[in-house]
Amino acid sequence: MRSFVRVADLHSFTRAADVLGLSRAVVSTHVADLEKHLRCQLFHRTTRRVGLTTDGAEYLQRTRRILGELEAADEALRGTRLKPQGRLRVDVPVAFGRFLLIPALPRFQARYPDLQLEVQFNDRRIDLISEEVDLVVRVGIIREPHLIARRIVTTRQVTCAAPEYLRTHGVPQTPDDLRRHKLIGHLGATDRRPYKWQFRKGRVRRQLNLPFSVAINSVEAQIQAAIRGAGIMQSMDLMVAEALVAGKLQAVLQDWSAPGASISVVCRSALRDSARIRVFADFCSELLQQYRGRVDGLMQA
Repeated sequence: MRSFVRVADLHSFTRAADVLGLSRAVVSTHVADLEKHLRCQLFHRTTRRVGLTTDGAEYLQRTRRILGELEAADEALRGTRLKPQGRLRVDVPVAFGRFLLIPALPRFQARYPDLQLEVQFNDRRIDLISEEVDLVVRVGIIREPHLIARRIVTTRQVTCAAPEYLRTHGVPQTPDDLRRHKLIGHLGATDRRPYKWQFRKGRVRRQLNLPFSVAINSVEAQIQAAIRGAGIMQSMDLMVAEALVAGKLQAVLQDWSAPGASISVVCRSALRDSARIRVFADFCSELLQQYRGRVDGLMQA
């Protein structure tokens, strides 16, 4: 069944064999034996691609649930609900990993010493199944129906700059004042165009297409440029929390702060009861709420 699921996910017997650490012949035999047992064909096979039949698609949905239940049962009997163990592969946005997760990793390791965490930084929207990832931290709306999402926090947009820059160039009092400043934009991952800046004051909402002196596709690089005085930037509050608390950046236009995207922890539905998933999701939630508290306290000071 695991061989069948992997072939279905990757549309290839060869790639499935590589991921499973088996030979292609063994994976082919597994699928052939399964088809013989079920008395139906699970795949359409061509020289270029392997696709599911109607029976195969129906069987895949049931098989995912069965394998998820099997993994949960294994964890329960091994006692891993009390002491999570094993490998956990996670994918996080680059800025989230750099500024929030990595500084907190020693805490996570101390709590769960038997978990082997594999973290990849990625601003690309990956496919959890084909890329063999257990859990992702995602910013924005989750649209895939086969994924389970747990919303952790909703961010806010913060407009900020280095204190030295503001002393030299002045502090903007309204969003329109920004047109007289050097601005650092963020390039979109798909269309490569700078994001428009968002503002809200009471019931007034504004979206400005501003002239940027520089636009960067990395949040980390954008923050470093702002800290060094290259201009004013806008980012979600959690990404600039450390710089704000340290005084390296100073928030402006606080009365115009607009709601930002939500941050969620996402996994495949088959793994929703996994202890490894649960403890990492809980840790991320705790971490983000702590940073949210620090930012809120700073803004209210």
